[in-house]
Amino acid sequence: MGRPAGGGAALLRWSLFQLHWLIGITAGSLLMLIGLSGGMMSFEDEILDALNPAVRSVPVQASAMLTPPQLLAALGPLPGGERIATAIFSAEPGRSVQLLLQAPPGASKLLPLYADPYTGRLLGEARGQAFFEWVERLHRFLLLPREPGRVVAGLLSTCLLLLIASGIYLRWPRRAGDWRSWLGFNPRLKGRPFLWSLHAVLATWALPAWLLLTGTGIYWSFDAVRSTVDGWAGVERAPRMKKDKPPRTEASDALPDMSMAWQRFVDIAPAWRELRVRPPETAGAGLEILWLLPDAAHERQRNRMLIALDGKLKKDERFAAQSSGKRALAAIYPLHMGRYSGWPVRVFMMLAALALPVLGVTGWLLYLSRRRSAREAARQRALLNPAVGPDAAESILVAWASQTGRAESLALRTAAALQAAGRAVVLRPLAGLQPAELAGYPQALFVVSTFGEGEAPDAARGFARALGVAELELDRLRFAVLALGNRQYRQFCGFGHSLQSTLQRFGAQAWQPLTPACDTEPAAVEHWFSGLGRFGVRAESLASGVSADTAPAWARWRLVQRTLLNPGSSGSPLFELSLVPAQGSLPRWTPGALVEVLPCPSSCIGAPDLPAARSYSIASIPEDGRLQLIVRRHQHAAGIGLASGFLTLACPLDGEVALRLKPNPGFSPCDDERPCLFIGNGSGLAGLRGLLRERVRRGLGRNWLVFGERHRASDSLCEAEFGAWTQAGLLEIDRVFSREPGGAHVQDFLRGESARLMCWLDAGAVIHVCGSLQGMAGGVEALLESLLGREGLEALSAQGRYRRDVY
Repeated sequence: MGRPAGGGAALLRWSLFQLHWLIGITAGSLLMLIGLSGGMMSFEDEILDALNPAVRSVPVQASAMLTPPQLLAALGPLPGGERIATAIFSAEPGRSVQLLLQAPPGASKLLPLYADPYTGRLLGEARGQAFFEWVERLHRFLLLPREPGRVVAGLLSTCLLLLIASGIYLRWPRRAGDWRSWLGFNPRLKGRPFLWSLHAVLATWALPAWLLLTGTGIYWSFDAVRSTVDGWAGVERAPRMKKDKPPRTEASDALPDMSMAWQRFVDIAPAWRELRVRPPETAGAGLEILWLLPDAAHERQRNRMLIALDGKLKKDERFAAQSSGKRALAAIYPLHMGRYSGWPVRVFMMLAALALPVLGVTGWLLYLSRRRSAREAARQRALLNPAVGPDAAESILVAWASQTGRAESLALRTAAALQAAGRAVVLRPLAGLQPAELAGYPQALFVVSTFGEGEAPDAARGFARALGVAELELDRLRFAVLALGNRQYRQFCGFGHSLQSTLQRFGAQAWQPLTPACDTEPAAVEHWFSGLGRFGVRAESLASGVSADTAPAWARWRLVQRTLLNPGSSGSPLFELSLVPAQGSLPRWTPGALVEVLPCPSSCIGAPDLPAARSYSIASIPEDGRLQLIVRRHQHAAGIGLASGFLTLACPLDGEVALRLKPNPGFSPCDDERPCLFIGNGSGLAGLRGLLRERVRRGLGRNWLVFGERHRASDSLCEAEFGAWTQAGLLEIDRVFSREPGGAHVQDFLRGESARLMCWLDAGAVIHVCGSLQGMAGGVEALLESLLGREGLEALSAQGRYRRDVY
């Protein structure tokens, strides 16, 4: 992806996007492991209980459980000679006593043992405990040595924090105060839109937990951060250092009598939920007990007592008496593990941890999908602009200018026929040519269409303007022009004629007269291909080129649904029509394509005097399972329009309609991450909705729709559909109503939003306009020209960023 040419906001967004995906595909894989391991650890105790029903608990007995001195005495020396560092007792009847063992110097950590609380019988290790020890080392240190491992874990926490910050910026909705824009998820989405919505919404739900997890992870990983936070909390912590334990002696293996110390504890603190008893290592040491009160909110609300063996109290430190800062620090671990205030927090933290692998998988899928789309777009661009031949001086230039794609298709077939004859060919769109380049070619073939009354296609307007003011010498250029147009316009093939006369003014010579071609006159195209015989093109290649250009046949379709979209409107009725093939499966079409409809029953196909076909924009995509149109019933002085009247009134439901698909590549969807602005009014919504549905299907979310109609109450078309996209963060919409108090037309609204419009253009936005050329579309073009200048607007068209379907 190249760096954007827009302003500061576009550059910032581009930079954050690069940062987001770069961290996601590098650190993201390790974050997935940390999230998965953290989620597994959330219910470690419950899982171990299920795996070890006879080890972690025993049947409840009528007799009282042993006191800590009694149980430790009953255990005696352990079979392996290990020393008990801590014994954990639970007040819950039948809960086994957990024995934490002290590992010999240089040895790895020993797994806990369990003992019967009623008899002191050793129950052994818990099955699965070694696995969870491994999972904990993976989660905390990524299986690295402790010190480098915690630093790497801290760096990953920092990466997650950067992912959070960049992700929030990238998905920030226009209506940030609407909670549905942040948290609403549409399960009906499929494919890339489903992945994007799941990725964004799930991350938003998990955001509070992730902020907590990253903050606590960074706190534990970096001593500088930890000492700073401890200082804020008023806690002085000794620096980390390796403790040298004194060598054990035989005398230290025999436990002294702890009964008097225990009795003193019971007298002071009779109620507890959990005890952690640390036996004295020597006769001169005291008994250390850490305990939780029955109402403790988390496992670190421990009170501590140190009692001499003769019952003398040495220390009595209560959690409630600690400073607020120290109490807050004690809550960090329980919050990180989700063990604070019961099950709701625990479940939420577990789900947030497990969201990391889900986000990693969806992020990878979105990244790979984006790469595939980029490769496909590059492949298509290469096909549209192949350059075959060693040198321009020896090549035939085939240049095209297309509005609907037919000229481009004919240019490709022309180039293919020339290549099959062994001629070197350079295929170029006029939008990518500079007039001065024409002097470098001895032969040129131009296939150009005309837009409206003699105008160049949108993308070629810059070339046409530059050619009109150029001063060239093209005496050596020999050329021919295939001009496409529609005889309904007064200036039939006007741009083709203008191109030919301009080239001749510069001294170029036409080796055959201009070939004007109308869609309904295939003989003109045959004449063009036959003229290629002068370049050695064989007859079979000519036949192939001609047959490939034949228009698709008319087909019979059934009208299965007709819905009035604007009941009560002061304007003409507007209908959504749904059609399916009368026979066979639904054909494929590119969003933004057109259909030609015969305003008569399909039984008239083949009749000698067919009425003129009418073109309509397709308002659906093939994945919808049907072809949809949005048609307004036109009423004029002579009555109801022929085609619109047939479709909206005369044709019965389940009746047949004759139509054929017509490509419209000049109004094709933008299939990459660039933002898109959709502008239209009335029935012009049809083409825009087809493009929007494709963008939503692909999960491309930076879409802004500006749509105009008359009244809010009756003309808020497709409100439910657009509302769902808005809630999913895939669409920003502005409806403009001309007949409301203080209302305006679309072009006037955009003029008031000029700053916002320029921000979108600076971000590389592609503009799609669908509607009346003499009304809304003309006004929008005048506005764009006033903002960008004529050259800027032509450059926008040449870059494929100004696409129109106007009538």
